[in-house]
Amino acid sequence: MSNDRYQQGLDKLMEYTLTSDDNISTHLKISDELEDIAPDIGKYIIEFAYGDIYSREGLTNQQRALVTISSLVTQGTEPQLELHINTGLTAGLSPKEIVESITHLIPYTGFPSVLNALTVAKKVFSMRNVSIDKADTEQKESKKPS
Repeated sequence: MSNDRYQQGLDKLMEYTLTSDDNISTHLKISDELEDIAPDIGKYIIEFAYGDIYSREGLTNQQRALVTISSLVTQGTEPQLELHINTGLTAGLSPKEIVESITHLIPYTGFPSVLNALTVAKKVFSMRNVSIDKADTEQKESKKPS
């Protein structure tokens, strides 16, 4: 069963993992970097997080990525936020969806958390060579009755 759980988790993880750019943070790289002090961490990420949780029915990969990004913004965990903005892009989220989701958190987490998260998003977008059309991010001035 453990092998099946591991394989299921690895298959799901790869749906979120960009493998064509060595500069992009991935769960696999993190696991490799921590192998010397926490050799089981990769197994836990793959079997539990991706094998048990991410593989559940009910949410798309994009929805799971937005939930994760939102949670990490509220926790202020920037290294993990960078990783999960990357996984969100790989899962098919647009930069606009990511920015709008982070912006939506202002009333719940406050400006400092959102500004920090947007700075991380900007870094990731630059690394991934993606951008948002400025016209897409500006609120349209509502028409006032004359």
